[in-house]
Amino acid sequence: MTVLTLPDVASQTTRLTSTLTWVGMEGIALPVQLGTRSVTAKLDAGVSLDDAEARGIHMSRLYLALAPLEDASLTLSKVKEILDAFLTSQEGLSQHAYLNVEGELPLKREALISPLAGWKSYPFTLRCQLTPEGFQAELGLTVGYSSTCPCSAALARQSIQQAFEEDFAEIPLTQSAVSAWLGSEEGILATPHSQRSVVECTLRLAENDNAELPIERLIDRIEQSLGTALQTAVKRIDEQAFALANGQNLMFCEDAARRVDKALRQAPGVAGFQLKVVHSESLHAHDAVAHSDWGW
Repeated sequence: MTVLTLPDVASQTTRLTSTLTWVGMEGIALPVQLGTRSVTAKLDAGVSLDDAEARGIHMSRLYLALAPLEDASLTLSKVKEILDAFLTSQEGLSQHAYLNVEGELPLKREALISPLAGWKSYPFTLRCQLTPEGFQAELGLTVGYSSTCPCSAALARQSIQQAFEEDFAEIPLTQSAVSAWLGSEEGILATPHSQRSVVECTLRLAENDNAELPIERLIDRIEQSLGTALQTAVKRIDEQAFALANGQNLMFCEDAARRVDKALRQAPGVAGFQLKVVHSESLHAHDAVAHSDWGW
């Protein structure tokens, strides 16, 4: 029986000679290991096509080179090994290699007071490239939180103060009377407006050979700097504690951006960042936004 050699069309010379910046695949489904957690992710894998005479790259070799990510923790050193394998597999066709990993990290979060707990998903994107100039890695994070407008809080306090003066103008000021007034809907006739808000940041990571990606550590740092992380399962005692946290952490978007900026500048392993804070206002039909960057 004659064994036929299968044609390799991609290795043929192209009629149109030019290099290409990026060739590869997007949206590859693959489970990746983040510490002890297995996360289903979508990957983009590609290389440059620097040989102008070559018709295409060996694309299937990129796919096969991703296999080690299934069993090993996702670290920068492991990603660098994968990118090295990308370039080696192309037999001199490429000088630049790219790998993006996009997914959501599930973290179990405890309630503020009660013993309840629940899960939250935190979107992340890891974008890495290996070029003749070296290795670069950027981590994108999205973290939600609650924000209460300081201006709205001040106006609410003023309204309550005015109502108090009017209601007690001719009523004896006793502790029981004041306590009853404060607990009534007639007394607290105004409340400040709050909004679900979000931090979107891209962080340039310093290369650290075998260290785990600092995704959870950075999320914790951002949430702690703001003080009003979104909750999961709660009882009324947790909801009350959440209301107290918002009242003690009044924030314009500028305030939130400055808090996160300070926290990230002090974060180990972060060489630079760009961040955007978005307050999806409940008063206006538009959003309030603040940007900051450092070392970019």
